[in-house]
Amino acid sequence: MPSTDHELPLEMVRKRPQLVPTILRDVFGLDIPGDDDNATVASESFAGLNPAELRCDATVLLDDPKKPSHGTIVEAQLRYDEDKIFSWPAYAALLRHRYQCPVTLLVFCPDPGVARACARPIAMGHPKWVLEPLAFHPGMLPAVTDPDEACRLPELAILSAPAHADGPAAEAVMTSVSAAITALAADPDETSTKTAELYHDYLVGKLSESACKLLEEIVKIADYEWQSDFAKSHIAKGRAEGLAEGEARGEARGEAKGEAKGEAKSVLLVLKARGIAVPNDVRERVTSCTDTDRLECWVQRAAVIDKAEDLLD
Repeated sequence: MPSTDHELPLEMVRKRPQLVPTILRDVFGLDIPGDDDNATVASESFAGLNPAELRCDATVLLDDPKKPSHGTIVEAQLRYDEDKIFSWPAYAALLRHRYQCPVTLLVFCPDPGVARACARPIAMGHPKWVLEPLAFHPGMLPAVTDPDEACRLPELAILSAPAHADGPAAEAVMTSVSAAITALAADPDETSTKTAELYHDYLVGKLSESACKLLEEIVKIADYEWQSDFAKSHIAKGRAEGLAEGEARGEARGEAKGEAKGEAKSVLLVLKARGIAVPNDVRERVTSCTDTDRLECWVQRAAVIDKAEDLLD
């Protein structure tokens, strides 16, 4: 089953395809023709030679969907896959053939190492015919420090924030990304509200502990939490149980210890609810932790990670 790290960037592209030409211009300096507001998502399926069918992760077209000015193949890679040196050129050639327009290949990567590997030139064998994938990672995206810009393109703000959340512009970055999430959450459309929850959960799973704390201070998560429903219920249950245990013991610092115990229980309950196995060393780290700020950050990460080992990164 595809992970959140793989699927969320693609979901962002499908929800707001103008993200693609923005990245091509801002990161790679390409002069992409067409109007970003007219960007559309096309079929990911390419019927080539029977019986094979090629399916890329996403396709974005600019301007008229029937006669676009530019097309982009979008792929998400969590690790380098050597098989892609054969499928990626086919995606690009078939899209170019179908719409008879210029085509680029854009690859979303999680870190510099994967981006470097995916950007290796693909020699096609024919003289001077080389495909150079445009691979990037969040650190290559510009810091979004203007709330208005973040609200206009929330996906860019979400993707780039973790890379700049601990830098000199941290406060401006967190303020902008929180404005984008708030705007989505305030939209009466239920889909936008769910998108805000999804984006927030993804974001906090990528932030450092200090950045999580800064974000909490800015958006006052204590009063308004964008957690998924199951996470809310388990967090509340864990906190209640921990506080009750602390009070029952009657210790002078029982409430503080109980709160920490409750947060730890929340972490484990969320992971259990999502069917994620917890190794003994991870369980011990969680249950022995007394830092409630750290535990709160782990609770939020537990809602989005795909394996328990990623909780403590």
